[in-house]
Amino acid sequence: MINRRQFLNYSLALAGSSAFSRYGLALPSSFIPRNSAPLPPIDVSGARFPANFLWGSATASYQVEGAWQEDGRGPSIWDTFSQVGKTKGGDTGDVACDSYHRYKEDIAIMKQLNLKSARFSIGWPRIQPTGTGSVNQKGIDFYSRYVDALLEAGIRPMCTVFHWDLPQPLEDQGGWPNRDTYQHFAEYAGIVAKALGDRVTTWAIFNEPWVFTYLGYGIGIHAPGRKDPKLFLKAAHTVNLAQGEAFRAMKAVSSKAKIGSAFSMSPGAPQTDTEADRAAAERFHALNNDFFLHTAIHAEYPKAFVGDPPYEIMGVRPGDDKIMQAPLDWVGINYYQRTIVSNAPNIPYVQFNGEQGGEGPLTHFGWEVWPWGLYDIVTRISKEYKRPIIEITENGCSYTDGPLPSDPSKVPDPRRTEYYRGHLAELARAIKDGADVRGYHAWSLLDNYEWAEGYSQRFGLVYVDFREQNRTIKDSGLWYGRVAAANRLDV
Repeated sequence: MINRRQFLNYSLALAGSSAFSRYGLALPSSFIPRNSAPLPPIDVSGARFPANFLWGSATASYQVEGAWQEDGRGPSIWDTFSQVGKTKGGDTGDVACDSYHRYKEDIAIMKQLNLKSARFSIGWPRIQPTGTGSVNQKGIDFYSRYVDALLEAGIRPMCTVFHWDLPQPLEDQGGWPNRDTYQHFAEYAGIVAKALGDRVTTWAIFNEPWVFTYLGYGIGIHAPGRKDPKLFLKAAHTVNLAQGEAFRAMKAVSSKAKIGSAFSMSPGAPQTDTEADRAAAERFHALNNDFFLHTAIHAEYPKAFVGDPPYEIMGVRPGDDKIMQAPLDWVGINYYQRTIVSNAPNIPYVQFNGEQGGEGPLTHFGWEVWPWGLYDIVTRISKEYKRPIIEITENGCSYTDGPLPSDPSKVPDPRRTEYYRGHLAELARAIKDGADVRGYHAWSLLDNYEWAEGYSQRFGLVYVDFREQNRTIKDSGLWYGRVAAANRLDV
């Protein structure tokens, strides 16, 4: 089963191509790189970060909370999708990390690791169980307690409004392909901003809109499991409308709100130095990295298509440009790996193909480790958007290291430490070269429910025993805590 982050960076190029065909995704022959040689050494001696740099971690509501039927929470599309066995091992998020009950323990770990920012998401079904109408006060109260606990620990709450758990009743009405959903979402966004906006000032509207629209509606490997390229196109447009409308709704009720979104991004390198491959890489960038950011800032879709864009299929109407516009206060970047792009005239609309690189070592998923890609995408976005405020909202890796049998209190995971060391060195280089990066959030604080992969992948700085729910800080987490305290990498 293919996980979201495999598509996030290299297969979103393929997502762009196959999304407009009648058939499913065909993975390239080089899906798993043949070369797994170690990376060359990266010098971290000069890697420094600005004063007041925000070291943080990230989680998402469905992936950690559990308590799926508690305190008035309604069903989400992920409850429905997972409970009918569509994920690896039939795993569900019914319990996940039980953070609904253990959030104080999790926040205590963040404080122990010297973190100053916590990216978390609100579960829409906890706030509006049917996606519309009356507010579930117990849901508001839970997130209010969570925010208060973060602030008491000296940690900034960074709140993501939507991290994929759409209320099932809205899906029953058509979900994201239904244009009406953008207005329902804006209402919900206004509710949470009004309830928490006196204490939460940093907001992300969406997490990875490319991923949840394509994987959920285009090829169906994520909730809600629908497989129709036209539905994907409609969903993508509805989400762009929702982003703009939510931005205005939140600003209207919270004057202190600084609002962005967390976008999945991957630098696209042309496979060859030919003009055709270079042009294909630019189309990839427009589709994969710019499709929701450019649209918000410039009130128009980027030049991602060859020939006439599929706007009629998407459901674009006159005046939609003004609805989609959202002068975001900051840009969130989720980075995992690069993409190698080639020209593909046989692919409708976009005429490019994308594959992951084959030079770096592999994570447990078989993803290439390529820290230089973080520098590339951060500096490009900085240049193209006139040096916006940037936060790294996700970056991380999956390895299966567990507690030592001889000492269960220790979890040595040197590969994860090296992964973070390399990527943070490249981020420091991007900052030195002029990018205005204010914070970094490791994905993830905890081993958690990894969507279609269930509990088979471990991204956490903290090891979670899913049977007993015990938490054990990994060596990488202890190292990250030292980095956060020193604001440099040579610790």
